Amino acid sequence: MVQGNGVLLERIALNLVQNAVRYNVPEDGWVEVTTQVQHGQAVLVVTNTGPVVPAYEIDNLFEPFRRLRTERTGSDKGVGLGLSIARSVARAHGGHIAAEPREGGGLVMRVTLPI
Repeated sequence: MVQGNGVLLERIALNLVQNAVRYNVPEDGWVEVTTQVQHGQAVLVVTNTGPVVPAYEIDNLFEPFRRLRTERTGSDKGVGLGLSIARSVARAHGGHIAAEPREGGGLVMRVTLPI
C-alpha cells in the first residue's frame, strides 16, 4: 500500500486518465489503466491511442502551462497543468512519473511510487 495524501494520490490517477481520454483519437480510441507491484514499488500505467507525440516533446509535457499544439491534440481544452501537478505529487511522495510515445500514436504514462 502506498502511504501518503489520498486526495493528492487520487489526483495523479485522475489527471492521467482525464488526459488519456481528452487527447485521444476521435474514433476507435482506447485507454488502458493497469496497476502492479514491481521491485517493491507501486506502478500505475495509463496508456492511450492518440496523436503521435515526438520524443523531443515528452519533457515539455510536464512543464506548467505547456501543451502540445492544437493540431496535434485536436483539442484546445485544458491549460497545461495536469501533468505538472501529477509530477509534483509523485515527487512529493518519493515517486517518479514518466511518459513514452506509443508507436502509431498516443502515450504510455508510468507512475512509480514507493510502498
